[in-house]
Amino acid sequence: MARDRSRTGLQARLAGRRGEVVAALWLMAKGYQILGFRMRTPHAEIDLLARKGRVLAVVEVKLRGTIETALEAVTRRQRERLRRAGAAFAARRPDLADAAVRLDLVALAPGRWPCHIPDAWFGD
Repeated sequence: MARDRSRTGLQARLAGRRGEVVAALWLMAKGYQILGFRMRTPHAEIDLLARKGRVLAVVEVKLRGTIETALEAVTRRQRERLRRAGAAFAARRPDLADAAVRLDLVALAPGRWPCHIPDAWFGD
């Protein structure tokens, strides 16, 4: 039983990494520059950090059946941590001093195109 859980966990981690690569490629096709993958900070782990113009996007990548379930999978507490992590990153980089930090979602579902939602939790 423990072996099955270990295998399931490994498969989930690999699917997550593949999803992050797909999301990064999708964002690059939309003109974003990828600044980092799986960035660990004191506040949170950022799946993708991307920049386009004056926007610094802290991107959460979720593989779910629907966009709604992907949106719901990120708790308010997690969103707050991600926003703090993005702001702290921008504060340490002079080239990002004037960047607007935004929390985006890339939702992935089997058999569907990636769905990028800029400022996914606006006003939250």
